[in-house]
Amino acid sequence: MIEAVLNVVVGLMIVGGAAFSLVASIGINRFPDVYCRMHAASKAGTLGSGVILLALAVHADDTATVMRAIAGFVFLLLTAPVAAHLLAKASYEAGYKLWDKSVKDEMIVKIREQKATRQHRDDV
Repeated sequence: MIEAVLNVVVGLMIVGGAAFSLVASIGINRFPDVYCRMHAASKAGTLGSGVILLALAVHADDTATVMRAIAGFVFLLLTAPVAAHLLAKASYEAGYKLWDKSVKDEMIVKIREQKATRQHRDDV
C-alpha cells in the first residue's frame, strides 16, 4: 500500500518537473529578448530539473543515490541563478539590447557610474 502511494507521489513529481521544464522551453522560444529567455531557462528549468531529482531521491532505495540526487538539486539551486546573472550581465555589456517595451534600464546607470569612477582614478 505504501509502495503504491510512493509510486504515485514520484510519478506526480516527475510529471510536475517535466511540466516546469516544458514551461521553460516554451519561455525560451516565446520571450522577446535574451534577458527574458535567460530568466525562463534559469527559473523554470532549474525547478523542473530539481523536482525530477527529488523524485529520484524519493524513489531510490540506496542512500548513496539519495545523497547524490539531493547534492545535484542543491548544486542546481546554487549555480543556475548565478550563471544566468553572469550571462545576462555579459550579454548587456556585449551590447544585446533590451526589449523595446522594457520599462526601466537600471544597468545603464551602474555602468555610467563605473566609467566615471574609472575615469576619476585615471585622472588622479
